[in-house]
Amino acid sequence: MNSDQASGNWKQFKGKIKEQWGELTDDDLTAVEGRRDQLLGRIQERYGIERDEAERQIRDFEQRNSYRWQ
Repeated sequence: MNSDQASGNWKQFKGKIKEQWGELTDDDLTAVEGRRDQLLGRIQERYGIERDEAERQIRDFEQRNSYRWQ
């Protein structure tokens, strides 16, 4: 996958991510820009949850949406 494809996939999934984690802002998603570890930290921060719970939520999201991170 080239960088244009990764960027396009990210733009497509931003809406799905906002559906799942509505407290994340557009600025959060711009800062994350497809990086799983960054998303993990933002979810922990916004929702006040432990790393293990944020990991579980992201894994569930990945399985439902077949998303591949950069």
